[in-house]
Amino acid sequence: MAHRWKNDLTRDDVTPYDAFLNRRQLMGGFAGLGLAAMAGTKAQAADLEPNTWEEITTYNNFYEFGTGKDDPAKNAHRLTTSPWSVTIDGMVDRPGDYKFEEIMAAMTIEERIYRFRCVEAWSMVVPWNGFELKDLLDLAGVQDGAKYVSFETLYRPDEMVGQKYGSLDWPYVEGLRLDEALHPLTMMATGIYGKTLPNQNGAPMRLVVPWKYGFKSIKSIVKISVTDKEPPTSWNKANGREYGFYSNVNPEVDHPRWSQATERQIGGGLFAKRIPTLMFNGYEEEVAGLYEGMDLQRFF
Repeated sequence: MAHRWKNDLTRDDVTPYDAFLNRRQLMGGFAGLGLAAMAGTKAQAADLEPNTWEEITTYNNFYEFGTGKDDPAKNAHRLTTSPWSVTIDGMVDRPGDYKFEEIMAAMTIEERIYRFRCVEAWSMVVPWNGFELKDLLDLAGVQDGAKYVSFETLYRPDEMVGQKYGSLDWPYVEGLRLDEALHPLTMMATGIYGKTLPNQNGAPMRLVVPWKYGFKSIKSIVKISVTDKEPPTSWNKANGREYGFYSNVNPEVDHPRWSQATERQIGGGLFAKRIPTLMFNGYEEEVAGLYEGMDLQRFF
């Protein structure tokens, strides 16, 4: 398919799904998929340490399954992801409950290799499979006057055991400005490495906004609302001083309790050298125009 922005992260920046496959088998297998590998800056990508499937799927923040990094992988097997539907409502022409299978049938699934940067100052490179959020919003028909899109995670404490505790106000909610939601980098991920998205990574469908801190990329979505008002977001409600609505990756805006100037790459070992944090997580050329004239120290 045609690329609508710079394509410069490659499979050299990630580890193959099966660690026992050699590189020749890997490149041959994925060449046949005909999927797009997208985003980043090639000069910077060369310095990235590769991530394994195990790292991507066992080192997670998903408080619905516990606050430890390995809790989601240990506890997410309880989650039932079929049947699944997503309610789309608000300022749309075709509101309703959209079955996951219907959404998938209407979308073209592609691969995008994105940097992933956590607000806790660690990072990964992940090969997502999915589709542009814009395509899903087009399916529902966004109405004139809409300004924001809000998202809501499944609330099911019997399966999502972390929801039995008050670490956050459940269900988890997030939001984007409409132009952010419609940006071609913003995607709904439904898989990793061509495999079905694991529960601990947000099955069956999650948001991925690669220039923002990871907590903006809400998981296991059951509701999307289009609105003309800025929606509440979970971490902003929990502590607005530390977590702003925009949450763009910005090395010049520190978290009140730690610096954001550098990051630790997962997979680099205990004594891995920290690397500089890139403005907008390396996607400045693609997204900086969204914030032209804004005070990014104030709107963090």
